Amino acid sequence: MSNVYDNILGLIGNTPMVKLNAVTREIPAKVYAKLESCNPGHSTKDRIALHIIEKAEEKGILTPDSVIVETTSGNTGFSVAMVSIVKGYKCILAVSDKTKAEKIAYLKALGAQVYVCPANVPADDPRSYYEVAKRIAAETPNSVYINQYFNELNIDAHYQTTGPEIWEQTEGKVTHLFACTGTGGTLSGSAKYLKEKNPNIKIIGVDADGSILKGYHETGKINPLDIKPYQIEGMGKNLLPSALLFDQIDQFVKVNDEMSAYRTREIALKEAIMGGYTCGAVTQGLIQYAAANNFGPDDLVVLIFPDHGSRYITKVYSDEWMAQQGFVNNCVHNYDEVFKTEYIK
Repeated sequence: MSNVYDNILGLIGNTPMVKLNAVTREIPAKVYAKLESCNPGHSTKDRIALHIIEKAEEKGILTPDSVIVETTSGNTGFSVAMVSIVKGYKCILAVSDKTKAEKIAYLKALGAQVYVCPANVPADDPRSYYEVAKRIAAETPNSVYINQYFNELNIDAHYQTTGPEIWEQTEGKVTHLFACTGTGGTLSGSAKYLKEKNPNIKIIGVDADGSILKGYHETGKINPLDIKPYQIEGMGKNLLPSALLFDQIDQFVKVNDEMSAYRTREIALKEAIMGGYTCGAVTQGLIQYAAANNFGPDDLVVLIFPDHGSRYITKVYSDEWMAQQGFVNNCVHNYDEVFKTEYIK
């Protein structure tokens, strides 16, 4: 039987790419979005959850009564919870309070025990979701902490799957890869594979306004002044994840909450793609990059769209939420007017 699987985990990977037409009409290059929402957990994090857990099983780290603990902004938690159900493990997750109620509801629906932690505290603060996850793992018998930020298997999952898929889908013609950077595993693993195939491929990381990653890449130092609150989930950091291979990235572009939100909604209106907030962010990163760099008709750009918009219905897709953030153009449908302003960082 074809296209039939033993369980839901067989659907992970081999996600499609779709050409963007209206949103990128001013860019002469061909631009494709790799739709990671087509994974069964609706995000790219399915790849790392399955890879890390199966490697732990191979090494005998996980046993039938193990408890899996993880830090997450939502998507990794959903993927870990999904894999845990199929594999038979209990799942405990520490999430930041930037995570909206619908994401937390998804996690609980999959049987995960969820701890909500303040987002706007230092990474080493005992209340941060990093420290809470560490404490839970230390206090829970037979627990295994996934620790996606500092787990090399995060990189390896994308080196083994996402990178080769992009190379094959573009028939080796990809010239630029853009992805949002949070843990950094998606971009790092994909970049490592693609750079081995063609070192001339440009790898562009998209960082959040309020994060330290772009500044560190350019200076080699952490600038505390870069750190400030922001709303985009799943990208940017106030620490340096070891899963982010800075030497594989050619350049960073920094985007803000407002323009990323507009872009997310424009993608839905003009391309009929209901993407998550980071899908708008990575597209905004491309547009800002294109304003300062020349693309040609032979260029082939791939954007990684990390997740599905269904988890952001009460956030970026909500007119009320947009208005609460002071995003004054939130209800307009003439997006050509909204995007006349150039935002270059």
